[in-house]
Amino acid sequence: MPTLISSRFLLLVGESFPIRRAWATSRSVLLHGSVNCLSQVEPHHGSLTLSSIGVQSETEQWNRSKSSKVKPLGSPSEALKSKGKPLGINKKKAFKVTEKQQIESAPFAAKSFSELGLPHVLIERLEKEGFTVPTEVQSAAVPTILKNNDVIIQSYTGSGKTLAYLLPILAVVGPLRDKVHEGNGDGGESGKKLGIEAVVVAPSRELGMQIVREFEKVLGMDNRKVVQQLVGGANRTRQEEALKKNKPAIVVGTPGRIAELSASGKLRTHGCRYLVLDEVDELLSFNFREDMHRILEHVGRRSGADPNQNSGKAERQLVMVSATVPFSVVRAARSWGCDPLLVQAKKVAPLEIVSPSEPVSLSRFPPSPNPNSSMPSQAAAESLPPALQHYYCVTRLQHKVDTLRRCIHALDAKFVIAFMNHTKQLKDVVFKLEARGMKAAELHGDLGKLARSTTLKKFKNGEVRVLVTNELSARGLDVAECDLVVNLDLPTDSIHYAHRAGRTGRLGRNGTVLTICEEPEVFVVKKMQKQLGIPISSCDFAEGKMLITEEERTPTTSGSEV
Repeated sequence: MPTLISSRFLLLVGESFPIRRAWATSRSVLLHGSVNCLSQVEPHHGSLTLSSIGVQSETEQWNRSKSSKVKPLGSPSEALKSKGKPLGINKKKAFKVTEKQQIESAPFAAKSFSELGLPHVLIERLEKEGFTVPTEVQSAAVPTILKNNDVIIQSYTGSGKTLAYLLPILAVVGPLRDKVHEGNGDGGESGKKLGIEAVVVAPSRELGMQIVREFEKVLGMDNRKVVQQLVGGANRTRQEEALKKNKPAIVVGTPGRIAELSASGKLRTHGCRYLVLDEVDELLSFNFREDMHRILEHVGRRSGADPNQNSGKAERQLVMVSATVPFSVVRAARSWGCDPLLVQAKKVAPLEIVSPSEPVSLSRFPPSPNPNSSMPSQAAAESLPPALQHYYCVTRLQHKVDTLRRCIHALDAKFVIAFMNHTKQLKDVVFKLEARGMKAAELHGDLGKLARSTTLKKFKNGEVRVLVTNELSARGLDVAECDLVVNLDLPTDSIHYAHRAGRTGRLGRNGTVLTICEEPEVFVVKKMQKQLGIPISSCDFAEGKMLITEEERTPTTSGSEV
């Protein structure tokens, strides 16, 4: 009997927390010598600040967190990684202590760029271009990236995400960098050309060209050659000649062209220090899979990877950017990066807070019979600019263009983007608007590079009032003055609705989103309303005014009337 009691007692005690922790700790100590990639948010008993984001060994983490639980890593340890390839599920995993704390509010409400640790010469360039106060996401992202963390930046469209990663890169790379960083790269001495130090990948030519313009705006005309554009549809030979002649420090381009030049040996990125994936959720699509695989293999080496297995490659820092972060992006970040942090406005948190069970992505239409599929999606809702008004108008298919015209007059909109799903229909809409005296133009992927650039320039200059486009412009098109977005065709899902809507209301401005649909499509609009957690009011247009036909909200748009 005593033997039986002892065995049961040991069995019960064996399940208790201290013994399990001791076992995990002993395993942790054994692995400590080989694990060199375990950066964490340091446990802290007060509110955390950016200074607490650093590298901690596993034993230090355990000693500081005796009240914490031992949890397995979200991704396998870099020390157990082989030949730079993703580990299988049967590989060993290291254990470490994680406290799921978030870094919030006060430290991120910076009133000037000087508070973010940027070099003085870069701040002067920003002030010259009219940038004096950082946005919330910039306040959170810039110091976090400067501390060499891999990050996912998530914020609504138009919140300044491009500058959020552009500034910390320019603080280290190029002529505006901090002097303390000179000579730290593979090139050696100060002033010596270091080759390609940053690669920015974008899913579309328009977004790529827009990112280049942002770099050039901050760098100034004298330093334009520091950044090189590598987008598809442009002359490849000229791009190769420019790479050879200008020797840029930063390249921005589309996956196909970057992978193509890399495979031909014309683009050498083994010494690259930064890899930025803008609109990363789009870059994960099947169309880009092969090109993205080559880029990830040839742009530097993953942070924390064994340098002996990646001879000649510099350690890279990974920055992933998107308005929406489905769990596929989280999985990619864990595979491609080293303990990446999730950066949002007023918040920096370890990626462990994101769970696969969370409603981070939305189902396609038509709606599924699952009653939970209409629950609000936090990820999609957070991607919407805060100062938007949403409406829908029911009409017949043949009257949609006329409804668009009446809406523009009622709201006195000056910069209008109208979305459609099929390229072949764009020309017809432009023709009808032009016939009614409204200056319009089409924008789609079948147009040449020059035609697209000219159309965008005319739209931004006000020469074109209505830009009729397809999903091409739903991401990355930045026209700050755009005051009206119209869905002539319904978006395929709520994520696409959010990205279309984000073309207006940028940087805190007001904006209006109108969906013009037929009667059988109203249920789709209602489903999007539930999924996004926003009111979308029914409206109509008569005598040059907007008439709201539901009492869900009070419109404040100029020229409207209840």
